Amino acid sequence: MAATRESASKWVDMGYVFRLLRTVPRGLHVFLLVLVFAAGASIHAKLEAQQTAKPSPSPSSQQTNPPSSQPGVQTSQPQTPISPTKIAVQTNLVTVATTVRDKKSQIISNLTKDDFQIDEDGRPQAIIYFAREKDLPLNVGLLVDTSMSQRRVLGDERTASATFVDRVLRADMKDQAFLIHFDREVELLQDLTTSQKKLDDALNLLETPELERASEGGDKSYHGGGTLLYDAVFLASDELMRKQQGRKALIVLSDGVDRGSKESLQNAIDAAQRANTVVYSILFKSDEPYDGGYGGHHVGWGGTGGPGMGGHRYPQQREQRPDGKKILDRISKETGGRLFEVSKKQPVDQIYAQIEQELRDQYILGYVPDKSSTSDDYHKIQVSTKQKDLTVQAREGYYSQPAPAPVSGH
Repeated sequence: MAATRESASKWVDMGYVFRLLRTVPRGLHVFLLVLVFAAGASIHAKLEAQQTAKPSPSPSSQQTNPPSSQPGVQTSQPQTPISPTKIAVQTNLVTVATTVRDKKSQIISNLTKDDFQIDEDGRPQAIIYFAREKDLPLNVGLLVDTSMSQRRVLGDERTASATFVDRVLRADMKDQAFLIHFDREVELLQDLTTSQKKLDDALNLLETPELERASEGGDKSYHGGGTLLYDAVFLASDELMRKQQGRKALIVLSDGVDRGSKESLQNAIDAAQRANTVVYSILFKSDEPYDGGYGGHHVGWGGTGGPGMGGHRYPQQREQRPDGKKILDRISKETGGRLFEVSKKQPVDQIYAQIEQELRDQYILGYVPDKSSTSDDYHKIQVSTKQKDLTVQAREGYYSQPAPAPVSGH
């Protein structure tokens, strides 16, 4: 090794090179210089390979192992097994969960990658990832409206939700779910868990808030109103789903009327899109009169509202009821989900069965955008099939996420 190092240093000694040039004809100078530097580079490469290679089994064997393909691996002591350094790699891959139906609304599950086309901001994209992700873990969030307007249907919601959880969660695949209820507050009754028992116990806690009426000095006020739908979608997406990997879906059971949320409808949709979460909405129409005077109070994950919560005078004239169906339809459509409406012909347990089938028969399409973006811009996505008589259900867009600095660890 010492002799080799001396040879290497000799080849890169420019004084030696110039002395050597004097001994050859002038016409061969350029050729000799090229030969010298090529030989030096070859020797240098061999030295580097020998420094990182494991010892040969015998002195006569001079072959070296190729360097590791994982960056950050060093071999200062070849005799000791090396633990490779784990490095998180940021990718620009955009994935889109897609459901396809025929004219009769039956799910089509036998398509291939070549049957699809994806456009981003009007530009065709090359699909580099395609799968039927039945084997990926499923993360489901149940968001149940427990406001006063839902008190007559809460029992049906509770029973159907328990059946859905029992059927969908697979212990061997580590599927998990969480439960949130929302009325005048947003409360996480059960965090993400694979335990069906914990979820069943949490579902049994669902109840509407008591409507409290206080009369002090002739001032009559009602406490217990409010429906923080937008806050519930925002918090579930931003604080829970955004951290998860794999397939993600929220199921919202509500009449779609929000009263008192801190977050706007657009912010709620944006949060779901950023978390790559599909939102399915189950509309429960209620005959309860709309009370625009009930005030909501944003309190995050549960807790009491504190002084001043509610406290609005009962209105003499009722406000026009918002169209909850349009609201839920917009949330679902823009995130790649679907709106269902509970009726005698379509009870909630049948709706849950359809959602379950969709979650099991989705296509996952992936592509790397042809134009890189470092800003937090919104990009419109359009997924289509070459068979024009098929209907494609997928999210309408996504937000670019700035690439974080690589994080390494052992």
